[in-house]
Amino acid sequence: MAGNDADKPSKNPSDGWKERIYIPTIIAGIIGGGAGLVLKRRKSYGVANLPATYATNLAIVTGCYCGAREFARETRGSTPDDLLNSVLGGIASGALLGRLQGGQIGAIRYSIIFALAGTALDFATLQLKPFLQSYGNINEWNLPEWSPIRVLDEEAVAAKRAREQQLYEQRILGKLNKEES
Repeated sequence: MAGNDADKPSKNPSDGWKERIYIPTIIAGIIGGGAGLVLKRRKSYGVANLPATYATNLAIVTGCYCGAREFARETRGSTPDDLLNSVLGGIASGALLGRLQGGQIGAIRYSIIFALAGTALDFATLQLKPFLQSYGNINEWNLPEWSPIRVLDEEAVAAKRAREQQLYEQRILGKLNKEES
């Protein structure tokens, strides 16, 4: 019986920590860069400077938050979807970045903001995950009955190509007849 347990690969909660830090950080950098592109202030700061600054700042904040959340998860030995990790990660990363930015008052303010915003985002992500996974298989998507878009099978595609070829030939012959007369 003990031999059977050793044969099973153990699912370690630490698996996937890179995806829980890198992917949100990259996405935050892209969102920050996009926000910098659409702001009106980019004209005064430069088209390249403002998006790069926003992308860098949002990526730093997100990476710090996700790292602190993972550290809290690993220290507590909990699962990745535990919201208390988000609260602790938000407090820790907010205190660190707030202390660098605005002293003790900034540390308190940033830790509250990061804890609330990070936990809200993680909660929304947990709530949306089943909904988004249901749309994961694109092959199962169907267009509604009233949609003017139709998915053609092979016979319909062949008939459509033959019809288009016939119309093309008629158009070319019509142009040649006009040129001759």
